[in-house]
Amino acid sequence: MLAIGRSGSPATNGSGDYALAFTTAEMARRGNAMSELKELPNDAISPIFQAAVEATEESIYNALLKAKTVSGHRGTIEAISIDAVIEIMRKYGRDVNFIR
Repeated sequence: MLAIGRSGSPATNGSGDYALAFTTAEMARRGNAMSELKELPNDAISPIFQAAVEATEESIYNALLKAKTVSGHRGTIEAISIDAVIEIMRKYGRDVNFIR
């Protein structure tokens, strides 16, 4: 959620950002007598949010910039030109150091 709309906030503890997660795994349910899930202190959550945002953001960049041109029964989809992306980003004063 945060990596896609990257606004500069990694949803740190106390930031006011909220994330909801759901599971059907009985062992992960809070208050379940069978639960062996340990809870982290509230202040330990921020680095986990940061890591999740950075990993997701990196996977989005990889999916966009390292894709290859593909052809199938419905036609051909051209890969994005990294050089064109760099040119556009430089034109608008954006950092290009993460590319390549």
